[in-house]
Amino acid sequence: MNSDELARYIENINGISKPWLLIQLRLKKLEERRDSLADSEYIATLAEIHQDMMNLGEWWLGREDEVFG
Repeated sequence: MNSDELARYIENINGISKPWLLIQLRLKKLEERRDSLADSEYIATLAEIHQDMMNLGEWWLGREDEVFG
């Protein structure tokens, strides 16, 4: 699945409000651009995405069925 297909999937399931899906999309787009990026730029972007993912924290606790169901 490429980033365009993933974006359409996220739209179709109304997943735009699900930040973990948007992080997956960012990772897919980064993967697709990997060959055109310098190592330092790739690593910096990956670190930024990782930090954004870590910032999600545990907001979903107690809402597992609502969020992931």
